[in-house]
Amino acid sequence: MKAEIARWLHGGTPWIWLSAGAVTFCLLVTLGLLLLLGARGLGHFWPKPVLEAVSTASAPPLAVIGEVAASESVAGIERQLLKLGNRDLLDSDFVWVVPALLENVDYPAQLATVERREWGNLYGYLSGIVQDGTRVAEVAAAEDHEALWRELGQRLDRAAELRRELEQIERSTIAEINSGMEELRLRERRLQLGGGEPAVELRQITRQREAFDRQYGEIRLRLLGLRRQIQRDAALFRIADGSEVELPVADIVRAYRPNDLNWLQAVGIYVERIGEFLSAAPRDSNIEGGLLPAIYGTAMMVLLMSVIVTPLGVVAAVYLSEYAPRGWFTSAIRVAVNNLAGVPSIVYGMFGLGFFIYLAGGEIDQLFHQEALPAPTFGTPGLLWASLTLALLTLPVVIVATEEGLANIPASLREGSLALGATQLETLWRVVLPLARPSMLTGLILAVARAAGEVAPLMLVGVVKLAPAPPLDSEFPYLHLDQQFMHLGYHVYDLAMQSPNVEAAMPQAFATAFLLVAVVIGLNLSAVVLRDRLREHYRAIDSRAWT
Repeated sequence: MKAEIARWLHGGTPWIWLSAGAVTFCLLVTLGLLLLLGARGLGHFWPKPVLEAVSTASAPPLAVIGEVAASESVAGIERQLLKLGNRDLLDSDFVWVVPALLENVDYPAQLATVERREWGNLYGYLSGIVQDGTRVAEVAAAEDHEALWRELGQRLDRAAELRRELEQIERSTIAEINSGMEELRLRERRLQLGGGEPAVELRQITRQREAFDRQYGEIRLRLLGLRRQIQRDAALFRIADGSEVELPVADIVRAYRPNDLNWLQAVGIYVERIGEFLSAAPRDSNIEGGLLPAIYGTAMMVLLMSVIVTPLGVVAAVYLSEYAPRGWFTSAIRVAVNNLAGVPSIVYGMFGLGFFIYLAGGEIDQLFHQEALPAPTFGTPGLLWASLTLALLTLPVVIVATEEGLANIPASLREGSLALGATQLETLWRVVLPLARPSMLTGLILAVARAAGEVAPLMLVGVVKLAPAPPLDSEFPYLHLDQQFMHLGYHVYDLAMQSPNVEAAMPQAFATAFLLVAVVIGLNLSAVVLRDRLREHYRAIDSRAWT
């Protein structure tokens, strides 16, 4: 028996089972993490029923309206986290309640959930419509509810159309005027720094400034008219304490009756909210709204970082593998590269802040943007410096992966190419590098996946809580390398650690984290698929060459 156990141990079977168990455990942990993030994040967008009850926990009893956000058991007592909304009217929009202390719990069909641009949700009953300060519609009987909701829907559509027109003017026309005025200011400043004041050019600048002023005056009148039209309508809602609240229609993002929705209507609202999450800008201190600026900023930074790190990493790996002499110096370089992969990311952030921003950016401002000083142009955190910092952070990954791919190429292929008369450069370009593409691609995608999830260095070199404009737009030079941007990883950090309302921010943080993990997993899966396809492709070419 002991001999059989010894043979079983020495045969390596236990280590196989241990390895399989470790892989299974890691896979289960990963799936569990995705399920948790998906349930807590994506479940946030489903329209939840809203209850109305009387709480006997206080004297006198209070009427409450809200939705159940969470539940837990403490010392054997079940309690629920009730989202009361109405943050501008109550001390707190979340409160823990004991279900046993709630009486007359009901889910009325006419109870409304109103998503606002600020102050979170409002819960109550739609009781009237106000136009220019005059009440024009109200609920006089039960059958009036549907007509009142249809009227509110029409006014919401009108306000949304006016707001889109207003935002389009602010983003395009006014932005162009502001950019033109700033360019005129810089031209005038350059003339002053040049030691002279050419009268002709100064008169031209004055005429252009006057033209911009006239154009802005016309646009300003148009904006004032749009704002008056947007603020024309308001909706009246009766809240839990019986009082009536007037809410401008322009401040309403979405209004619906969750207790009166059928399954198809609920799915429609869910899809609409998911679409808003992926295509809109954040609002209400990033607690509500979408992630489009963060997605945009993350994608632009990763693409720019990839353009920088790929040639640097591949050239360094080719030199170390193909050209560097074998000796202590080359070995020291490899050791340094491997050690750089283990340096904490915040150290790279400090290096980027000191070298790229303060030194390189300051010198660029002195040489090319002196007219804008003391306001920095490149001497401040921005997209370019963040991309360069992350390129340095991920450079060891690309170098190591590429060098391993080059080392795995049989020496016979190099020797055969050289024997046929090809130079070392031709052999490298036509034989070695094509066969190393799978490893190069793997290194790049791993670098992209790591860069997409980094937060610590970006806090120092370019990422902000809220960016007013994306780094890529239709205004020359189109890609604004000096501009700060938003990032998915920092967005999660901001929601989880710096939000003024943690309970309201956590669902958004889970949804953002789920999106970030999905992006990273997608990048890694794409690397595996592309690597396998390239391997099969070059294996087929190699087999045809030998036959």
